[in-house]
Amino acid sequence: MSQLGCSTRILVIAIIIVLILTLVSFITGAIGSKLVQIEALRSLSVSSPHVELPAEPVTKPLFSLGPLGEFYINNTYIASWLTIIVLVGFFYVATRKAKIIPGRLQSLAEGIVETLLNFVEDAAGKENGRRFFPIVATIFLFVIMNAYLALLPFFGPGIVRTEHEEVLASTSGVVASVKVEEGARVEEGEVIYILDTGEEVEAPINGAVEALLPVGASVTAGESVVTVKNQWPLFRSANTDLNMPLAFALMAVIFVEYWGMRALGTTRYLTTVFFNFASLFRSLGQLFRGKVRDAFGGLVTGIIEVFVGFLELLSHGVRIISFTFRLFGNMTAGEILLLVVVFLVPWIVAIPFYGLELLIGFVQALIFAGLTLVFAIIAVTPHGEEEHT
Repeated sequence: MSQLGCSTRILVIAIIIVLILTLVSFITGAIGSKLVQIEALRSLSVSSPHVELPAEPVTKPLFSLGPLGEFYINNTYIASWLTIIVLVGFFYVATRKAKIIPGRLQSLAEGIVETLLNFVEDAAGKENGRRFFPIVATIFLFVIMNAYLALLPFFGPGIVRTEHEEVLASTSGVVASVKVEEGARVEEGEVIYILDTGEEVEAPINGAVEALLPVGASVTAGESVVTVKNQWPLFRSANTDLNMPLAFALMAVIFVEYWGMRALGTTRYLTTVFFNFASLFRSLGQLFRGKVRDAFGGLVTGIIEVFVGFLELLSHGVRIISFTFRLFGNMTAGEILLLVVVFLVPWIVAIPFYGLELLIGFVQALIFAGLTLVFAIIAVTPHGEEEHT
């Protein structure tokens, strides 16, 4: 007999393996380890997740920017360059020996480009579609590739950088009180000990406390009294760094405004979209010439048009915020969800959530690129007076 294209025996074995792995996942997770304590499986357990919204540095400061702070390479910066290298490398390898009858890799690359181009041209038309395509396609490909790379094992906590920092006592004494527990996370400058001499031992860096002394322990001047360990990933999705979604949002909005001014002319675009004072000034002129009845209706219309222009200007600025926080919020929430699930029930149970993240990455890339395309189409469409000419 066969079931689902394989023999019943193989199917039963596969189900048993999945059930065993699910049980191990539960036992090694945070919930199961409290109920079933098996020492041999402790090495498979996952440490509790720690979320840092700012990107973590992976190098020492390279140079100072004065009042702007110091410049260093962070993990999201590396991830963004890795994304660029993967995209450029893929399309270069796929097309460097292009043939009339394409191979599999060339067909894949051409299929991606053709699908995106058709998507843009169907919405914006052939002429505008060709103009919008480079920006829309770049946004889509970068966002989705970065999201998918972040699911690889070496991203996040897969490969980490560890920093240990010791604190030396400046005077001899006895530990009078301990403010934190061993293994607890502390912030830089947070008090860990207070000695009987009144000396406060502070955390030198953000991290977890190691080798904590008990109350009453003797301390000698120059002795290491506490070690703080900090770990952060070498690779982290650039979509979860607020700076990257903000950069893409600024790029999208700037290009939308540029396309609008190029299509309609700078003066017409600004006066019909943002600063439409024509009706107001016309009505004021009529009022000064004594045409009160004609001026009154125009004044009301002019004031409304000025107010609408102000709202339009505000909405274009709000696009930057909505673009940024939509991508940042969804991708960061997805990463936190994976961390929590892997911590609670690791290994095989977390696999469906990776599938969910694949869908979220595609949807977010499509939404960001799609909204950029929609706003671009609106920007190049004649407004106000142009519609009647």
